[in-house]
Amino acid sequence: MPTGQFVSYHRVSTERQGRSGLGLEAQKKAVTDYLNGGSWELLGEFVEVESGRKRDRPQLKAALDMCRRQKAILVIAKLDRLARNVAFVSALLESKVRFVAVDMPEADVTFLQMAAVFGEWEARKISERTKSALAAAKARGKALGWSMPTRHDEQRIAATRGAASNSDRASRFAANILPVIESIQRAGIITLSGIADALNARGVATARGRQWYPTTVKAVLDRPRSTVA
Repeated sequence: MPTGQFVSYHRVSTERQGRSGLGLEAQKKAVTDYLNGGSWELLGEFVEVESGRKRDRPQLKAALDMCRRQKAILVIAKLDRLARNVAFVSALLESKVRFVAVDMPEADVTFLQMAAVFGEWEARKISERTKSALAAAKARGKALGWSMPTRHDEQRIAATRGAASNSDRASRFAANILPVIESIQRAGIITLSGIADALNARGVATARGRQWYPTTVKAVLDRPRSTVA
């Protein structure tokens, strides 16, 4: 049975999945079922809404930072929630942070790397098939995407939704980073510049993967708590 301290990381690929809980609830349940019955403590839970092929993931970086500081184990529902990229998984393994994939808890380093290789191959094949289908449609003279006149209204709606989704992502990030800021404040560091320096010293990145400044700390603290809960 699992023992020790854990930090969970969940990833969904779309904003719609992030808002509705599709996929996310299943991941949380898988992690809870895995931990249930052991002697463990879940120190934090991080949720990311990003493509599996995107390397810059601030929530994963924050989760790994907490694992390093607390000597905790990163727990995920499935290996593909981390990445379908061999280089990324290899870098994660080299970071020395222990992690366990619930769908293959007994897997060793070699197995995880092999699984990542297959995942990357599968993602590449899907991309190739999609590009081929789009090229064939274009060759037949079919209008694609936003170039279709009938989709102009959809484009305006998508732009509005995009702005809203950016705000939602910022709120989720603030909800995850607030406990870290509060722990810094409890340690006696209360100025915005001091908090920014402490976050940078811990290796925690902003929502855009950058360094912290007093203004970015203030932006997080100024968000209504009801929005980021």
